[in-house]
Amino acid sequence: MEQNYQTVLVGIDGSEQAKEAFEKAVEVARRNNGKVIVAAVIEPQLPTTMGYTPLSDSILDKEEDEAKEMIQEAKEYAASVSFNNVEGVVAFGSAKTALARELPKKYQVDLVMVGQSGLNAVERFMTGSVASYIIREAPCDVLVVTPTHKEKAD
Repeated sequence: MEQNYQTVLVGIDGSEQAKEAFEKAVEVARRNNGKVIVAAVIEPQLPTTMGYTPLSDSILDKEEDEAKEMIQEAKEYAASVSFNNVEGVVAFGSAKTALARELPKKYQVDLVMVGQSGLNAVERFMTGSVASYIIREAPCDVLVVTPTHKEKAD
């Protein structure tokens, strides 16, 4: 059974794992004559021990500028390998919900690609694994990209 993926969604957060997932998404889309939706999701609240604290407008503006810069770098990489069918999206809210439900529905995504969690154990406990949530909740296929060069534990 051959699967044809026309719209591939990949989330980026500035990590090497997300970059590697994006690069692989470009190749999947190229093989399928499809497109890549590259999304940077900004969570407008910061988790704290007592709940969530809203971020100030100036911090959100800075986060949005950084997100746009990451998307531009992704598009430049794609152009450097002769692939130009990339659409950038800056979304606000939960990365889990945006990548698993909202964006796949909005863009009729048939494959979500994510990097493996690079979070340390405490962060993973507090925020949960975005990748595992997407695997459970996405309405389409999900591919978790294992890093080529795993970091060695200290």
